[in-house]
Amino acid sequence: MDKKQQTPPAHPHRVTRRDALTGAAGLAGLALGGSVQAGGHASLDLDDPRDNLTALIKLQADTSGADVISGFPGEVWGWVPGEGNKLLFRSYGIGASHVEETDEGWRFYHRELMYYLDPETGEILNTWTNPYTGRTVEVLHILNDPVHRFYAFDGGRFAFPWPYTVMGDDLVFRISVFSFRDSVMPRLEYPVHSADNKYQAAELWMMNGRVGEVMNPDITSASCVTSWARVGQWLPFMEMGNRPGVMVYHCDSYKLLEGVQQIPADILAYTEKHHAKYLQSPSEWQSLRLNESQLTVSKREVDERWDSEVRPVGSVFEVD
Repeated sequence: MDKKQQTPPAHPHRVTRRDALTGAAGLAGLALGGSVQAGGHASLDLDDPRDNLTALIKLQADTSGADVISGFPGEVWGWVPGEGNKLLFRSYGIGASHVEETDEGWRFYHRELMYYLDPETGEILNTWTNPYTGRTVEVLHILNDPVHRFYAFDGGRFAFPWPYTVMGDDLVFRISVFSFRDSVMPRLEYPVHSADNKYQAAELWMMNGRVGEVMNPDITSASCVTSWARVGQWLPFMEMGNRPGVMVYHCDSYKLLEGVQQIPADILAYTEKHHAKYLQSPSEWQSLRLNESQLTVSKREVDERWDSEVRPVGSVFEVD
């Protein structure tokens, strides 16, 4: 997801390397002497930008360059002022990533999908009746490929060290991203499918791992559980224009250490049949300008459904 990183100020109770190791020693069996030095490098200092980045890479990916698959179940709500809140969808997403270290930093190769599911049955939706409009529309699932990132050792868009907290053997990175920029779907051109001339969203992560795993030089991919929340505008396929309200996503994400077989069977079967490439990370590095988002994919879909010379203002997703 194309984001503008906004790093909060340093945590007032940031824990030093010694504090982290001391807190983890009894829980993780991590000795403060020789075993920490095994593998040819010292334990990570989470206040050091490079070490902080290495810790994050261990949680998000695998420093060896192997593929990592994540699954993230959740739910999607509609929040309209004065109308209360509606559970619009359940959801399930899959992310496939790997990393490559360069002289300047880490390349993060990534693609992702997320299915909108029936809120009662959990089935993947092809069509959906919008409770706000009463109309039935085709569902456009999230299919973003690629969504690369570059983590620079020095400065750059994602400046390290990132804020973190250590409590016992728990290590948590807190990442808050607030975006506000011109929309690729301006209201004048897309009055039915665009919520605003500006794209505005918030994405909030809490990445939780184990100090003992992150500090162990023999572990290249640490276990990770992530909480992800997003507040954003109505989706183009909902065809709600600039109607007041927002969407709230709430998901938990898991690094699937045993691979794709940990994905729910029905989700995996559907993905293998329709979107198999999302079970592997991209092999080609591309410019970050080519990254896809739900909005860029939606714009392309709407444009393809419109006549090349005539741009109607009506529905392109409504089902008769």
